[in-house]
Order: sequence, then C-alpha cells, then structure tokens
Amino acid sequence: MGGYARLTVLQRMHRPFLVAGSLLALIAVAAGAFGAHGLQGALTPERLDTFETATRYQMYHALGLLFVGLAAARWPARSWAGAGLLLLFGTLVFAGSLYALALSGIGVFGAIAPIGGASLIGGWLWVTLVVLRDT
Repeated sequence: MGGYARLTVLQRMHRPFLVAGSLLALIAVAAGAFGAHGLQGALTPERLDTFETATRYQMYHALGLLFVGLAAARWPARSWAGAGLLLLFGTLVFAGSLYALALSGIGVFGAIAPIGGASLIGGWLWVTLVVLRDT
C-alpha cells in the first residue's frame, strides 16, 4: 500500500482544500484575463466591474482555501473541514452568481450573492475559532 493510503482521514483532509484552492486560483487568473481582454467593450462598465469583483473575491478565497489546507496539514483537527467547506461553498456561490449576473444581466443572480457572502463570513469566523481553540 502506498504512503498516502496509510494516512488517516484526518491526516489527508488538507489535500482537497489545497486542490480546490489551487484550481480556484487558476480559474480566477484565467477569468481575470478573459475579463480584461475578452469582455472589454462587450459589457457595460457596471457589468465589467461586477465580473472583476467576482474574480477578485474568487482569488482572495482561493488563497484562503490554500491557507486552510496548509493549516490543516500543520495542525490536524476535524474542525478545519467546516471552515474549508464554508469557504469553498461561499466562493462558488458568491463568485459564481456575480459571474452569471455580469455575463447575463439577469438581476436574480445578484440576489443569490449574499448567500455566498454570508458563507464566506462564516468560513472566516470558523477559521478564527479553530485557530483560537485548536492550534
């Protein structure tokens, strides 16, 4: 059996957050380039600003997921999973709804963004509590 298979679930839990953070960062860079070069002139300035906000927050929280993954590797505790899942969910909902709003102009997507934002706030609160309690 390989070394990875011998690790406990708790010891391996940091990997999904590192992978998710890396992929979200990669997508944020690609989306930023697309927004800067492909959408200039195709969207109104307001919708382009919304797209850029989505890209910016996606990158911030991709880095946050990388932090959670590294912290979970350094200080194994089950409680990191909750923080990472809230950050991942929040990023997908917040940035995703803003991308959809910017590209489609359909206002209902803007109403979904606060759900993601609340999840992001909850994720950072969870990180704070884990750091205070488990490290």
